[in-house]
Amino acid sequence: MKNKHWLMAVPAIAAIAAIAAVQPALAQDAAAPAAEAAPAADAAAIAFTFNTFSFLVTGFLVMWMAAGFAMLEAGLVRSKNVSMQCLKNIGLYSVAGLMFWVIGYNLMYMNVDGGYFGVPIPKAIPDPASETSGDYAAASDWFFQMVFCATAASIVSGTLAERIKLWPFMIFTVILTGIIYPITGSWQWGGGWLSEMGFSDFAGSTLVHSVGGWCALTGAIILGARRGKFGPNGSVHPFPGSSIPLATLGTFILWLGWFGFNGGSQLALDGFENASAISRIFVNTNLAAASGVVVAMILTQLVYKKVDVTMALNGALAGLVSITAEPLAPSVPTALFVGAVGGLIVVLVVPLLDKLKIDDVVGAIPVHLVAGIWGTIIVPLSNADTNYVTQAIGIASIGVFCVVVSTIIWLLLKFTVGLRVSEEEEALGLDAVEIGVEAYPEFGVGSQRV
Repeated sequence: MKNKHWLMAVPAIAAIAAIAAVQPALAQDAAAPAAEAAPAADAAAIAFTFNTFSFLVTGFLVMWMAAGFAMLEAGLVRSKNVSMQCLKNIGLYSVAGLMFWVIGYNLMYMNVDGGYFGVPIPKAIPDPASETSGDYAAASDWFFQMVFCATAASIVSGTLAERIKLWPFMIFTVILTGIIYPITGSWQWGGGWLSEMGFSDFAGSTLVHSVGGWCALTGAIILGARRGKFGPNGSVHPFPGSSIPLATLGTFILWLGWFGFNGGSQLALDGFENASAISRIFVNTNLAAASGVVVAMILTQLVYKKVDVTMALNGALAGLVSITAEPLAPSVPTALFVGAVGGLIVVLVVPLLDKLKIDDVVGAIPVHLVAGIWGTIIVPLSNADTNYVTQAIGIASIGVFCVVVSTIIWLLLKFTVGLRVSEEEEALGLDAVEIGVEAYPEFGVGSQRV
């Protein structure tokens, strides 16, 4: 009897088993689109995270270059002007941040559309909860672009050291970081007319360094040389800096920051190719700087019979500026060549400026302007997507714009508030007369006698 009832239950058990087998299959079919969508959403979030992380980390490396410029300048000016250079550098970094938020960023990037500039309104920083898509966080991009803007202003500071008044310099910094740099940057990085033409400047040999260099050159010519720098019959009187160790530290800080400057300009860290590209950029950046140092050392030994440490320091920076326009495409030998020419430029252009009686206290004009031009014009050697004519047009157009606008601003400042301290104030030092805080009060006169 029991066996008969069990046999009668077999069809029911089979039906239940069949239903159970079908139901999971139906559930899996329904969940399939969601399962397929989940990896895609995860991949987008991962890419967003890595790219934002890259902007933030490389951005604070570039921000650290502000310390490099401050220490380099503090070491290469005389003791009586060290505090002023420190004040100018923290001041210009702060002004650049404010101006690039108020008008600079959107003037450079908002609705340029092949034109000449964007919309001069403040940059909106979105609520984090609203950023659920995109390649990176908007705030990380603003921060990364802002520290580049500050770098351009730092270049001007060193060239005009030891004789320019503080507040006229700060006024010029407002215009440079809020108007001049964003407009020229919009022509290329903002998708403006140079970008449409095919101009290429990967991380800013021209868009950052030459822009600052042109403004420094016009300022140096209009401001004039330091008192006693040039004597009769073409004589040049060297003014030794206050601290070679500080200048060396500043150079190494700048070298470190340059990995963020060039590497971060890849603008992405997600995926195999972007990670590999940043790694290659690091190698080329490092080797170009090293090549610039070695060439500067060898040439100064041959020319002056002694190795000039300041030339070696600037050789590193010139190598870095030179490779900045295209740090990804070159092979290692090409990167070494580009950096080596940067070192050569320093050794040749520094004495040329002395012959022209242009007083560049820290050597920023050969490093940032001339090496920046070299790095930009040689891009087609390794990057077939552009050509020498287009590169020359970009260099010339940005140069003309910067020279014209900066000359007007410098002259307006000169004939209104005045640019230069008096001879007596210059002799006493800007630390004492302009800000009242000496960098080394216990050291006595020392190099202040010069």
